[in-house]
Amino acid sequence: MAELEVENVSLGFGGLRVLREVSFSAVAGEMLALIGPNGAGKTSLFNCISGIYSASGRIRFRGQDLIGRKPHEIAALGVGRTFQHAELFPQMSVLENVLTGRHARFKSGAWSEMLSLPAMRREEDAHRAHVERIIAFVELQWVQGAMVESLSFGTQKIVGFARALAAEPTMLLLDEPSAGLTREEREDLAHFILKTKEALGICIVWIEHDMQMVADLADRILVLDVGRTIACGPPEAVLRDKAVIQAYLGAVDGASVT
Repeated sequence: MAELEVENVSLGFGGLRVLREVSFSAVAGEMLALIGPNGAGKTSLFNCISGIYSASGRIRFRGQDLIGRKPHEIAALGVGRTFQHAELFPQMSVLENVLTGRHARFKSGAWSEMLSLPAMRREEDAHRAHVERIIAFVELQWVQGAMVESLSFGTQKIVGFARALAAEPTMLLLDEPSAGLTREEREDLAHFILKTKEALGICIVWIEHDMQMVADLADRILVLDVGRTIACGPPEAVLRDKAVIQAYLGAVDGASVT
């Protein structure tokens, strides 16, 4: 059974059509890469799935309709997300930033917090222990107490990834996680993405421009161009599809996207 089902999703702003009847599905444990030229509608599609934009059509996650729900409600269902920019709190520590990913999991009320009741303290300790395990999972113990603003851009991207994992999602939306990274940093990121897939078995939908990473990691590739789906399938087929090559390179003879 599909974790995520997207059916005939369309989105427009005034007279501008951003998405045009996009349909696809993704299953548990699958890594689905979403690729396409700049302006193809990839991030807009993520914004529809995560409730930032309201689209027409149908989006279902584990049988639950997502269209019409607010972003925090969709996150509470188990949909985690990273953004193109880390969107972290620069003057907070790594641990504190990752802990913010647990906000939907806190159960203590305002009175418990104000009075510092034992149940609230136990809950805080449990959340902190979980976050420390996530930080160890992405091998950032060495900067756990460091301010995020003091870290390299590549390390900040890993912190953002860890924060998304802290919410215990059953599906992750990764929006260009390797953008701006060096080759070494991209290799580190690829390691953690694969580690997440193998250890947690969650569905990962992943926007990416590094075609080598896509070819190496993706189970399937969905290609958008000008808001339309032009190909979907295994990497070896999609990256040699004439429509995909035309969209990326403007030529088809003897070429491939990779």
